[in-house]
Amino acid sequence: MIEAVWLIPALPLAAFLVNGLFGRRWLRHATGWIASAAVGLSAVLAIGVFLEVLGGRERTTVTLYEWIGAGDFRVDVAALIDPLSTVMLLVVTVVSTLIFVYANGYMEHDAGFHRFFTWFPLFVFAMLILVMADNYLLMFVGWEGVGLCSYLLIGYWFDKPAPQQAANKAFWMNRIGDWGFTVGMITTFLVFGSVTFSDVFDRVGVATQANLTLISLAFFFAATGKSAQLPLYSWLPDAMEGPTPVSALIHAATMVTAGVYLVARSVPLFVGAGPSLEIVAVVGAITALFAATIALVQVDIKRVMAYSTVSQLGYMFLALGVGAPAAALFHLATHAFFKALLFLGSGSVMHGMQGEQDMRKMGGLRPKMPVTFWTMLIAGGSLAGLPPLAGFWSKDEIVGAAWNEGQTALWAIGILTGVLTAAYVTRALWLTFGGEPRDRHLFEHAHESPAVMTLPLMGLAVGVLTLGVVLGFPPDAGFIHTFLRPVVEVEGLAPREVEVVTLLALLAVSVAAAIVGILIVISMYARHRPDPAAVSRASGPVYRLLVNKYYVDELYDRRIAGALRALFGVLWAFDVHVVDGIANGLGRLSSLGGQGVRRLQTGIVGNYALTIVAGLIVIIVVYGGYAAGLWRR
Repeated sequence: MIEAVWLIPALPLAAFLVNGLFGRRWLRHATGWIASAAVGLSAVLAIGVFLEVLGGRERTTVTLYEWIGAGDFRVDVAALIDPLSTVMLLVVTVVSTLIFVYANGYMEHDAGFHRFFTWFPLFVFAMLILVMADNYLLMFVGWEGVGLCSYLLIGYWFDKPAPQQAANKAFWMNRIGDWGFTVGMITTFLVFGSVTFSDVFDRVGVATQANLTLISLAFFFAATGKSAQLPLYSWLPDAMEGPTPVSALIHAATMVTAGVYLVARSVPLFVGAGPSLEIVAVVGAITALFAATIALVQVDIKRVMAYSTVSQLGYMFLALGVGAPAAALFHLATHAFFKALLFLGSGSVMHGMQGEQDMRKMGGLRPKMPVTFWTMLIAGGSLAGLPPLAGFWSKDEIVGAAWNEGQTALWAIGILTGVLTAAYVTRALWLTFGGEPRDRHLFEHAHESPAVMTLPLMGLAVGVLTLGVVLGFPPDAGFIHTFLRPVVEVEGLAPREVEVVTLLALLAVSVAAAIVGILIVISMYARHRPDPAAVSRASGPVYRLLVNKYYVDELYDRRIAGALRALFGVLWAFDVHVVDGIANGLGRLSSLGGQGVRRLQTGIVGNYALTIVAGLIVIIVVYGGYAAGLWRR
């Protein structure tokens, strides 16, 4: 099965080609099921590869062909199949399959249906190349591919200004991060003479700490772009302008997990790089808290989930930074399921509410949308960290790892973020499904989504219910830990042993934090003690700060982007008036000279004869004067 691993990305690529060439004229709505079948078959193959790796083939490289051979620089198109890439293949293909099936119902009446299902499988193809690559250069191809596809899909409704702006923002902010990947990759080759993972990691000992620090921080900067961490996070909430299946795919199974995967794959470089891991942990913790506070006051149901994604990605980087990459990847897997479920559930609500996204116009939808309610409740409980749901096991391991490593401040941030997480997801579910309808017209026309949309919700819910126990029990010693640790945990990164009493105490604190957040919100919104409107008024500047998202977008747009526009305006003026002025002036001078000379070329024979005679007279006069001594040489 492993030898046929290239079929996994080849199938979505084939769906892209078939739908792109024949979708508009002949296939039309069949494009959705072609794409879904292709990704579904990829998921079946990924499961087969996983079982083979589980059977004992821990690391295999499958080379398709030699890509570049120039002197000492050689790169193959080759797949690295090991426990880490296998887990990523499973997450990407299985979750994507459910999202694709759902999208057939969600996008059914869209005029560009075939175009959507042309770009959609290409997105999955690029992500699969990224996670399968055995070298940084091939990974970079997939890295840029998901960036391109995100631009195309976020801006799918290109006739509207907001999606256009969101797509441009995502494209440019990711390009800033991609500069870090380029610097890290080039430096890696200069230091190690190779960009292949096995060669680089085997030679880590020959590199200086300064070189390793430069490489690892450059890669982490790239990760902050793709995985939406401070300071390059603000594109991700705006990406909600795309169709909901795109939001689910970006936020759950593909693009945003790329940065986490890059850091996890490059752990040997980070371990030898001095302060790099500490920087990763601090940035992740601050991002988690920062985004959770913003999610508390959002009124757009999809934006609540978007800021939640930023926050949960911060948890993953926190885990990577404190030396628990297996916990980070465990949370990546569980998050893929419950966040995809939350996004698709939000899309189901929008579908039944005539496209409405403002939770202030919802309420009382539980009897109207029972499947959507119960599946979103399961996903929300998982996000809040309630046992025995999947998110409880993976998130608790992250905060526990921070405590075990003596990072008390980071542990406290993780717990506080857990309170806020439980609060904002409870608020979103209550505003959507609880209480009384706040817009009677929308409520009367609300309805449950069709089976093609609700069945994927049920499938994801099953994963949320079971995945945590199956993969993560017992804590720190479950299947996913024993499966991944040989790959991601290197010398100097071994987890500390923790006593059972301490472990139980940490579990109790995490659960208590979630319950506190839930009870506060229920008290506010169900009993109005205190009333949410009164809290908003009393908090004053703090509430406005959160509603305006800390004014980060204004800072970027008016200060940084404005300063860059001014700088580029000066450079543009210099180019136009000085550089172009000199070049254009020389051109005009040549043109004028040419025009003067052109007048001598009249085409009249008599004029040419007169010119010859005049020239002869000048020559005779000059030489005659010299011969007669009238002037000296």
